[in-house]
Amino acid sequence: MDVPAEAQIDLGVVRDNVTGLRKHVGAAELMSVVKSDAYGHGMIPVARAALAGGAGWLGVIRIEEALALREAGLTAPVLCLMSVPGGRHEEAIRQDVDLAAGSAGMVAELAAAAQRAGRPARVHLKVDTGMSRGGATMSDWPGVVAAALAAQAAGHVAITGIWSHMACADMPGHPSIDAQVKVFQEALAVAERAGARPEVRHLANTPATLTLPQARFDLVRCGGGTVGLPTLPGPMPGWLRPSMTVRARLVQVKQVPPGAGVSYGHRYVTSSQSTLGLVPLGYAEGVPRDASGLVQVYARGRRWFIAGTVSMNQFVMDFGAEPAQEGDEVLLFGPGDNGEPTAQEWADALGTITYEIATRFGGRLPRSYLGVT
Repeated sequence: MDVPAEAQIDLGVVRDNVTGLRKHVGAAELMSVVKSDAYGHGMIPVARAALAGGAGWLGVIRIEEALALREAGLTAPVLCLMSVPGGRHEEAIRQDVDLAAGSAGMVAELAAAAQRAGRPARVHLKVDTGMSRGGATMSDWPGVVAAALAAQAAGHVAITGIWSHMACADMPGHPSIDAQVKVFQEALAVAERAGARPEVRHLANTPATLTLPQARFDLVRCGGGTVGLPTLPGPMPGWLRPSMTVRARLVQVKQVPPGAGVSYGHRYVTSSQSTLGLVPLGYAEGVPRDASGLVQVYARGRRWFIAGTVSMNQFVMDFGAEPAQEGDEVLLFGPGDNGEPTAQEWADALGTITYEIATRFGGRLPRSYLGVT
């Protein structure tokens, strides 16, 4: 490591995760969702590794992300999962990017963009099956389908997909799971009776992909699963591994006496003569400010709690009576192979999910890559 801190991404692990997910879902196709810079892992390299592992589709949130994939030379089907009024729809259509629509108004906007682009828009109609976020409610759904069928008959739209998103798939046994699957099936029936014949029907996110065969339909969407970060409770399948390791080096080591207050507010006070090590990462780089005493990091063969308030660009470790040296490696989290914490352990300690942990770090640190490029 030539820099004092970095996020290292193992693209071989990304590839193998996707291969494992493909085997797990059988006949269903797999979309690797690489939104938000692939959850902080790097959109372009992760997308390439995912395609090498067998992903047939890529998913993003913003049109700009989809266009960046095209500019990088990736020709696989790409779905932009959120269309916004006034977006760069015409450009997306010209670049063969699939677009989502959850209202009759958006269908009309995409149809108009398609006319300007001189080719039909490939559209995935989104139904709200119970998450109450994006998509058409079941009362509005017949009108959205009718608008899309009319635009398709006019040659401006191709209804490529019908889809929805699950709210509680990472909470096994939650009553909304079966309810959402049922509503999605009803929405499909409404659309099919009206004459829609989508290429793909998709509902399952990563946790649903792993645990709910009834939610897989034609295509599953795996973002966290691609990079080895499912949000389900309990251990992951053995074939699914985290691909990100965040590491740093101590940039200063010193001795302080008993009773020394450490960092802002002196929330931590040494209990004895102590060796303190300074790590050049703080909340600007992704370490939550309130992580002191809650999360552990790994150095010199064992785990240590963060000591004292996390600063903007640094935090302190108290090694007690044990020695430490400038340049010693500190592993914040990784796959856990060497005793370091995992992102799941950080998430559990901080009351959040692994996605937030990874995106906090990956977008703010220098990244290095192993494996597939």
